[in-house]
Amino acid sequence: MRAAAKWVQPEQYRIVGAALAAARLRASMTQVELAALLGKPQSVVSGYENGRRRVDVVEFLTIVRALGDDPVEIFAEIVRSLPR
Repeated sequence: MRAAAKWVQPEQYRIVGAALAAARLRASMTQVELAALLGKPQSVVSGYENGRRRVDVVEFLTIVRALGDDPVEIFAEIVRSLPR
């Protein structure tokens, strides 16, 4: 039987945020522009990009689709960056 996984650490939220920020930059979009597309304040985008705010899977898909990117590719980038 496998050992129990540790709960999510703050650094992992920063990894998710960094991947989403990189996708936003690849889309040549500002935080303000993305926030407008999402119907959210810019502080929400800043919060998850800096790892201060968690993003659930449905929100992740909404963000990535607003950026016109592939959620599978970004998710794979996150998985490669997470510690094992």
